[in-house]
Amino acid sequence: MTLAKIEFIPAFSDNYIWCLSDVDGNALLVDPGDAEPALAHLKAHHLQLNAVLITHHHPDHVGGLPEILNACGDIPVYGPQNHCETINHRVAGGDSVQLLGSTFEVIAVPGHTLDHIAYYLRAEDSENNTPALFCGDTLFAGGCGRLFEGTPEQMYASLGALSELPGPTRVYCAHEYTLNNLKFALQAEPGNAALAKRMDTTEQLRADNLATVPSTIALELDTNPFLRTQSKELQRTVAQAAQISEGTAVEYFAALRAWKDRS
Repeated sequence: MTLAKIEFIPAFSDNYIWCLSDVDGNALLVDPGDAEPALAHLKAHHLQLNAVLITHHHPDHVGGLPEILNACGDIPVYGPQNHCETINHRVAGGDSVQLLGSTFEVIAVPGHTLDHIAYYLRAEDSENNTPALFCGDTLFAGGCGRLFEGTPEQMYASLGALSELPGPTRVYCAHEYTLNNLKFALQAEPGNAALAKRMDTTEQLRADNLATVPSTIALELDTNPFLRTQSKELQRTVAQAAQISEGTAVEYFAALRAWKDRS
Protein backbone atom coordinates (compact mmCIF):
# COMPACT_ATOMS: atom_id res chain seq x y z
CA MET A 1 0.00 0.00 0.00
CA THR A 2 1.36 3.41 -0.94
CA LEU A 3 0.87 6.58 1.03
CA ALA A 4 -2.48 8.26 0.63
CA LYS A 5 -1.59 11.75 1.78
CA ILE A 6 1.31 14.06 2.65
CA GLU A 7 0.29 17.19 4.57
CA PHE A 8 2.16 20.05 6.18
CA ILE A 9 1.63 21.23 9.75
CA PRO A 10 2.77 24.83 10.36
CA ALA A 11 4.88 25.29 13.48
CA PHE A 12 6.67 28.22 15.13
CA SER A 13 7.04 31.16 12.73
CA ASP A 14 8.12 29.32 9.58
CA ASN A 15 8.63 25.59 10.23
CA TYR A 16 6.79 22.79 8.48
CA ILE A 17 6.21 19.43 10.17
CA TRP A 18 5.25 16.82 7.59
CA CYS A 19 2.51 14.29 8.28
CA LEU A 20 2.29 11.20 6.08
CA SER A 21 -0.72 8.90 6.33
CA ASP A 22 -2.30 5.87 4.67
CA VAL A 23 -5.93 5.06 3.92
CA ASP A 24 -6.28 3.20 7.21
CA GLY A 25 -5.48 6.28 9.29
CA ASN A 26 -1.93 5.32 10.23
CA ALA A 27 0.53 8.21 10.23
CA LEU A 28 4.10 9.27 10.72
CA LEU A 29 5.62 12.68 11.38
CA VAL A 30 8.80 14.21 10.02
CA ASP A 31 10.74 16.61 12.26
CA PRO A 32 8.06 17.47 14.85
CA GLY A 33 9.80 20.33 16.61
CA ASP A 34 6.55 21.49 18.21
CA ALA A 35 4.24 18.91 19.76
CA GLU A 36 1.09 21.00 20.11
CA PRO A 37 0.23 21.54 16.41
CA ALA A 38 1.39 18.02 15.54
CA LEU A 39 -0.86 16.36 18.12
CA ALA A 40 -3.75 18.67 17.21
CA HIS A 41 -3.43 17.64 13.55
CA LEU A 42 -3.41 13.95 14.40
CA LYS A 43 -6.51 14.34 16.58
CA ALA A 44 -8.41 16.48 14.07
CA HIS A 45 -7.81 13.97 11.26
CA HIS A 46 -8.32 10.86 13.42
CA LEU A 47 -4.82 9.58 12.73
CA GLN A 48 -2.86 7.01 14.71
CA LEU A 49 0.82 7.91 14.97
CA ASN A 50 3.02 4.92 14.11
CA ALA A 51 6.50 6.48 13.91
CA VAL A 52 8.59 9.64 13.64
CA LEU A 53 11.43 10.47 11.24
CA ILE A 54 14.13 12.96 12.26
CA THR A 55 16.59 14.62 9.86
CA HIS A 56 18.92 16.34 12.36
CA HIS A 57 19.25 17.41 15.96
CA HIS A 58 18.26 21.09 15.99
CA PRO A 59 15.58 21.89 18.61
CA ASP A 60 13.01 23.11 16.07
CA HIS A 61 13.10 19.59 14.58
CA VAL A 62 13.23 17.40 17.70
CA GLY A 63 11.83 19.59 20.50
CA GLY A 64 8.34 18.11 20.38
CA LEU A 65 9.45 14.51 20.75
CA PRO A 66 9.12 14.09 24.55
CA GLU A 67 5.54 15.37 24.61
CA ILE A 68 4.60 13.38 21.51
CA LEU A 69 6.02 10.16 22.94
CA ASN A 70 4.24 10.83 26.22
CA ALA A 71 0.96 11.22 24.35
CA CYS A 72 1.37 8.46 21.77
CA GLY A 73 3.31 5.80 23.61
CA ASP A 74 6.47 3.88 22.81
CA ILE A 75 6.63 4.41 19.05
CA PRO A 76 9.80 4.16 16.96
CA VAL A 77 11.70 7.40 16.35
CA TYR A 78 14.18 7.09 13.49
CA GLY A 79 17.08 9.49 13.18
CA PRO A 80 20.82 9.96 12.79
CA GLN A 81 23.62 9.42 15.25
CA ASN A 82 23.60 12.41 17.61
CA HIS A 83 22.98 13.34 21.23
CA CYS A 84 19.17 13.37 20.95
CA GLU A 85 18.15 10.65 23.42
CA THR A 86 14.55 10.47 22.19
CA ILE A 87 15.73 8.89 18.93
CA ASN A 88 15.46 5.16 19.59
CA HIS A 89 16.28 3.79 16.12
CA ARG A 90 19.53 5.07 14.62
CA VAL A 91 19.94 5.12 10.84
CA ALA A 92 22.64 6.27 8.43
CA GLY A 93 23.10 6.86 4.72
CA GLY A 94 22.40 3.70 2.75
CA ASP A 95 19.90 2.36 5.27
CA SER A 96 16.19 2.01 4.57
CA VAL A 97 13.15 2.14 6.83
CA GLN A 98 9.87 0.29 6.20
CA LEU A 99 6.86 2.29 7.36
CA LEU A 100 3.21 2.54 6.27
CA GLY A 101 3.88 0.00 3.54
CA SER A 102 6.56 2.23 2.01
CA THR A 103 10.35 2.16 1.90
CA PHE A 104 12.14 5.30 3.07
CA GLU A 105 15.70 5.38 1.74
CA VAL A 106 18.16 7.23 3.98
CA ILE A 107 20.61 9.65 2.33
CA ALA A 108 23.50 11.18 4.27
CA VAL A 109 23.57 14.95 3.61
CA PRO A 110 26.08 16.58 5.99
CA GLY A 111 26.65 20.31 5.79
CA HIS A 112 23.97 22.15 7.75
CA THR A 113 24.87 19.76 10.56
CA LEU A 114 27.24 16.82 10.51
CA ASP A 115 24.48 14.36 11.40
CA HIS A 116 21.97 15.51 8.78
CA ILE A 117 20.13 12.86 6.78
CA ALA A 118 17.26 12.93 4.28
CA TYR A 119 14.53 10.42 3.51
CA TYR A 120 13.58 9.51 -0.05
CA LEU A 121 10.48 7.73 -1.30
CA ARG A 122 10.48 6.24 -4.79
CA ALA A 123 7.42 6.86 -6.96
CA GLU A 124 5.82 3.50 -6.23
CA ASP A 125 5.93 4.18 -2.48
CA SER A 126 4.71 7.77 -2.44
CA GLU A 127 1.58 9.90 -2.78
CA ASN A 128 0.18 9.97 -6.33
CA ASN A 129 3.11 7.81 -7.50
CA THR A 130 5.44 10.81 -7.37
CA PRO A 131 8.90 10.52 -5.72
CA ALA A 132 9.25 12.47 -2.48
CA LEU A 133 12.24 13.85 -0.58
CA PHE A 134 12.16 14.94 3.05
CA CYS A 135 15.34 16.94 3.36
CA GLY A 136 15.01 18.98 6.55
CA ASP A 137 17.31 22.02 6.37
CA THR A 138 19.69 20.83 3.64
CA LEU A 139 17.85 21.81 0.45
CA PHE A 140 15.29 24.60 0.62
CA ALA A 141 12.99 25.92 -2.05
CA GLY A 142 15.33 28.34 -3.78
CA GLY A 143 18.13 27.92 -1.26
CA CYS A 144 20.05 25.69 1.14
CA GLY A 145 20.79 25.55 4.85
CA ARG A 146 23.51 27.50 6.61
CA LEU A 147 26.73 25.65 7.36
CA PHE A 148 26.54 25.42 11.14
CA GLU A 149 28.78 22.36 11.45
CA GLY A 150 29.82 21.09 8.05
CA THR A 151 32.12 22.41 5.35
CA PRO A 152 31.29 23.90 1.94
CA GLU A 153 32.71 20.75 0.37
CA GLN A 154 30.31 18.59 2.37
CA MET A 155 27.25 20.70 1.60
CA TYR A 156 28.15 20.96 -2.07
CA ALA A 157 28.43 17.17 -2.27
CA SER A 158 25.17 16.69 -0.36
CA LEU A 159 23.26 19.04 -2.65
CA GLY A 160 24.87 17.33 -5.62
CA ALA A 161 23.56 13.97 -4.45
CA LEU A 162 20.03 15.35 -4.04
CA SER A 163 20.16 17.07 -7.43
CA GLU A 164 20.63 13.67 -9.08
CA LEU A 165 17.23 12.45 -7.91
CA PRO A 166 14.50 12.28 -10.58
CA GLY A 167 13.29 15.70 -11.73
CA PRO A 168 9.64 15.18 -10.65
CA THR A 169 10.74 14.40 -7.07
CA ARG A 170 8.79 16.62 -4.69
CA VAL A 171 11.03 18.45 -2.25
CA TYR A 172 9.48 18.63 1.22
CA CYS A 173 11.79 20.97 3.12
CA ALA A 174 11.25 22.13 6.69
CA HIS A 175 10.87 25.91 6.38
CA GLU A 176 8.91 28.55 4.51
CA TYR A 177 11.95 30.51 3.34
CA THR A 178 11.16 30.60 -0.37
CA LEU A 179 10.39 34.28 -0.89
CA ASN A 180 13.56 35.51 0.81
CA ASN A 181 15.60 32.80 -0.91
CA LEU A 182 14.38 33.88 -4.33
CA LYS A 183 15.05 37.55 -3.63
CA PHE A 184 18.67 36.61 -3.04
CA ALA A 185 18.71 34.22 -6.00
CA LEU A 186 17.71 37.09 -8.30
CA GLN A 187 20.71 39.07 -7.08
CA ALA A 188 22.96 36.14 -7.89
CA GLU A 189 21.44 35.33 -11.29
CA PRO A 190 19.28 38.27 -12.47
CA GLY A 191 19.09 37.04 -16.06
CA ASN A 192 17.43 33.72 -15.18
CA ALA A 193 13.96 33.87 -16.79
CA ALA A 194 12.74 30.73 -15.01
CA LEU A 195 13.74 32.30 -11.70
CA ALA A 196 11.87 35.53 -12.46
CA LYS A 197 8.75 33.50 -13.29
CA ARG A 198 9.09 31.51 -10.08
CA MET A 199 9.41 34.73 -8.11
CA ASP A 200 6.11 36.00 -9.52
CA THR A 201 4.37 32.76 -8.58
CA THR A 202 5.89 32.74 -5.10
CA GLU A 203 4.90 36.34 -4.39
CA GLN A 204 1.29 35.51 -5.28
CA LEU A 205 1.25 32.41 -3.11
CA ARG A 206 2.60 34.30 -0.11
CA ALA A 207 0.22 37.20 -0.70
CA ASP A 208 -2.56 34.63 -0.37
CA ASN A 209 -0.86 33.13 2.70
CA LEU A 210 -0.31 29.82 0.90
CA ALA A 211 2.66 27.47 1.22
CA THR A 212 5.32 27.51 -1.48
CA VAL A 213 6.41 23.93 -0.85
CA PRO A 214 6.77 21.24 -1.93
CA SER A 215 9.05 22.20 -4.77
CA THR A 216 10.55 19.74 -7.24
CA ILE A 217 14.12 18.78 -8.04
CA ALA A 218 13.60 19.98 -11.64
CA LEU A 219 12.46 23.41 -10.45
CA GLU A 220 15.40 23.69 -8.07
CA LEU A 221 17.86 22.82 -10.83
CA ASP A 222 16.40 25.63 -12.93
CA THR A 223 16.16 28.31 -10.24
CA ASN A 224 18.13 27.52 -7.07
CA PRO A 225 21.52 29.28 -7.16
CA PHE A 226 23.10 26.72 -4.84
CA LEU A 227 22.49 24.05 -7.49
CA ARG A 228 23.64 26.30 -10.31
CA THR A 229 27.28 27.11 -9.59
CA GLN A 230 28.13 26.18 -13.19
CA SER A 231 26.08 29.17 -14.45
CA LYS A 232 28.44 31.72 -16.00
CA GLU A 233 26.22 34.62 -14.98
CA LEU A 234 26.11 33.38 -11.40
CA GLN A 235 29.87 32.92 -11.36
CA ARG A 236 30.34 36.53 -12.50
CA THR A 237 28.05 37.98 -9.84
CA VAL A 238 29.53 35.80 -7.10
CA ALA A 239 33.08 36.73 -8.11
CA GLN A 240 32.16 40.40 -7.99
CA ALA A 241 30.40 40.13 -4.62
CA ALA A 242 33.21 38.08 -3.08
CA GLN A 243 36.00 39.95 -4.86
CA ILE A 244 37.51 36.76 -6.20
CA SER A 245 38.72 35.72 -9.63
CA GLU A 246 38.01 32.35 -11.19
CA GLY A 247 37.38 29.46 -8.85
CA THR A 248 36.21 25.87 -8.66
CA ALA A 249 32.54 24.97 -8.36
CA VAL A 250 33.02 24.41 -4.62
CA GLU A 251 34.75 27.78 -4.23
CA TYR A 252 31.89 29.52 -6.03
CA PHE A 253 29.45 27.65 -3.81
CA ALA A 254 31.32 28.69 -0.64
CA ALA A 255 31.42 32.32 -1.77
CA LEU A 256 27.72 32.21 -2.65
CA ARG A 257 26.82 30.79 0.75
CA ALA A 258 28.93 33.43 2.51
CA TRP A 259 27.24 36.15 0.44
CA LYS A 260 23.81 34.82 1.41
CA ASP A 261 24.87 34.77 5.07
CA ARG A 262 25.73 38.46 4.86
CA SER A 263 22.53 39.44 3.08
